[in-house]
Amino acid sequence: MTMKKNKDTSKEKMAKIGDCFTETRHVVIYGYTRQELSKVIRHFEAQLPEFVKITVENTHLVTNITLTGMNTGVELLRFQMNRYHNNLNSIFTSDVVAMEDKTVAEVLGGLLHERELTVACAESCTGGNLAHRITQVPGSSAYFLGSVVSYSNDVKARVLCVSRSDISTYGAVSKEVVEQMAKGVTELMRSDCAIATSGIAGPDGGTPLKPVGTVWIAVKYGETVVSECLHFRGDRNSVIESATNHGMVMLINLLRNSYILQEEVNDD
Repeated sequence: MTMKKNKDTSKEKMAKIGDCFTETRHVVIYGYTRQELSKVIRHFEAQLPEFVKITVENTHLVTNITLTGMNTGVELLRFQMNRYHNNLNSIFTSDVVAMEDKTVAEVLGGLLHERELTVACAESCTGGNLAHRITQVPGSSAYFLGSVVSYSNDVKARVLCVSRSDISTYGAVSKEVVEQMAKGVTELMRSDCAIATSGIAGPDGGTPLKPVGTVWIAVKYGETVVSECLHFRGDRNSVIESATNHGMVMLINLLRNSYILQEEVNDD
């Protein structure tokens, strides 16, 4: 398997080189490391004919799998490419973020725009990275209202109305606090949706119960609020980027009615 960055942003691309036609297909999935992914698609990769090549780009648990086919018969090529494209979708099922070459932020933005919904963020450990990633998408002003970077507990309490008692009892990195952050920012910004993060990005600040890489993430859509406790690996930047991706994917799944509740976590 080769790792390659592909910047083609079309759903499928056809071109002709000499007597051969070429077509590409993309599948974007979330939640796999490179090692895990290699094991999952090993059999699929072995079944590909010589005229279909596979490349994989994996960054902070987001993977873009690109299939590139080249053949003299355009109809046969298209049939085969659609077949392998659908096979990949079947392999990963609920882990699929997109069946075309899009970033997670583009997929989230598309859903919000189509449904005429708005989103706001309440960020602690991600320090504004969610807002940065969302606003990298052209047209995001139609659905993104803003972000509160509530790095200090005082800002969490004063601006987002998080209970000071809960911060003292459960800690800033907790289910109780991150869910109140999500609720607070929707009230403040009057948004339909919210993503909130609070965690320990490192390299310092961890404890035996909440080591570096521990992040609580909450998302809100309408009256529904869900939260998860994650333990990300890597340096500070990796934790921030992984938490950013995870928060956006959580909201994507909630909007698609495909969100699966995490088992109850006891982080006391």
